[in-house]
Amino acid sequence: MKVAAMTPSRTAVRATTMRATAVLLCAFALAGCSTVKGWFGDGKKDDGKPNEPVELSDITTTANVAKLWSANAGKGENRMGVRQGPAIADGRVYAAAIEGGVHAFDLQTGKTIWDYQPMRQGEDSNKKDKEIRLSGGPGVGEGLVVVGGLDGEVIALDASSGAEKWRAKVANEVIAAPAIGMGMVFVRSNDGRLSAFDVASGERRWFWTHDVPMLSLRGNDAPVLGPGVVFVGNDDGTVAALSATDGRPMWEQPIAQLEGRTELDRMADIDGTPVLEGSTLYASSFKKQTVALDGPSGRPMWNSEHGGSGRIGVGSNRLVVTDPTGTVFGLDKAGGSAMWQQAGLARRNVTGAAVQGDYAVVGDYDGYVHWLKLDNGEFAARQRVGGKPLRAAPVVSDGVLVVQNVEGELTAFKLQ
Repeated sequence: MKVAAMTPSRTAVRATTMRATAVLLCAFALAGCSTVKGWFGDGKKDDGKPNEPVELSDITTTANVAKLWSANAGKGENRMGVRQGPAIADGRVYAAAIEGGVHAFDLQTGKTIWDYQPMRQGEDSNKKDKEIRLSGGPGVGEGLVVVGGLDGEVIALDASSGAEKWRAKVANEVIAAPAIGMGMVFVRSNDGRLSAFDVASGERRWFWTHDVPMLSLRGNDAPVLGPGVVFVGNDDGTVAALSATDGRPMWEQPIAQLEGRTELDRMADIDGTPVLEGSTLYASSFKKQTVALDGPSGRPMWNSEHGGSGRIGVGSNRLVVTDPTGTVFGLDKAGGSAMWQQAGLARRNVTGAAVQGDYAVVGDYDGYVHWLKLDNGEFAARQRVGGKPLRAAPVVSDGVLVVQNVEGELTAFKLQ
């Protein structure tokens, strides 16, 4: 078992700094990241400029989408780029905000069930900022709701009541949702480290560290759990499988190669949680690569030259990915070939995808939610939620889709 050092190394600090600046560099240098306006502002679009977000075209609405409710989790991430989104379990929506704590809402009505306000304790209570800034999560499982903070806090709450159960600490900011299962809470911090905590006591059991490239996209996502295994998507374009018991590496497989003349060219982040369906693991990289792997062995099954750093939407026979330019692709799940592509959201900083019924769903920088037909990619419906950017992928459960914007506002939709 590796022994943790609780003080961040110079390498970790440097990597974190480079990550923060990567968003700005990306905004200026990459077509897929569009403009500064697309990432950080709500400015109007200027027709005729190739780096500006495309204007939305009128569509023929063919899907009947109803808004169920809206609620607010507090002051959201705004320009921090952490892609904070909700989690759904057992008929409840759990949401956190940078300032505002953790909230549980009824999935069908949006009624508040409980809320929790995290305050500093012990030596930390002397800090001027008394309220902990929550940036990672929530993650839900085994009766817990777990969130992470910008200062490395890990807080576990009782899922039914919101009562605090335990606290722990990691050496770097947590901007990914923890994963919970097999008696453990798995927390990914922004220095490339995955830490495993006992679900009952919060005691750390093991940790695993993966080198972070000098330059990577701002943001990462939760690991995914399989039988006795934790799968982690890394910022260098690889996926690793670890033993859930002790963190022992089982295999590591590149999804995309770090190729290119500059650090910008070599960015290959896997910032969306990989998807495990049966024994097949799907992962997608900023290098526009999506790969299907055999989960137990890591053996590649197919490779597609379409993909992005966000979450993958999974339907019965389609995978839905969004690439860095804003193009949405429907991939054949069996072989990875592109069955359709939708370029009508170019440079709109499109979120990762979700699947609701027969539709793929994505959000964009201007607060629009778009429903696309799974069979051909045509636009089927569009709704706007507050006009502020959507950065986290939509989440779907029991037929209800929930989105969270950068101001902490949640909105739920259902197909009629």
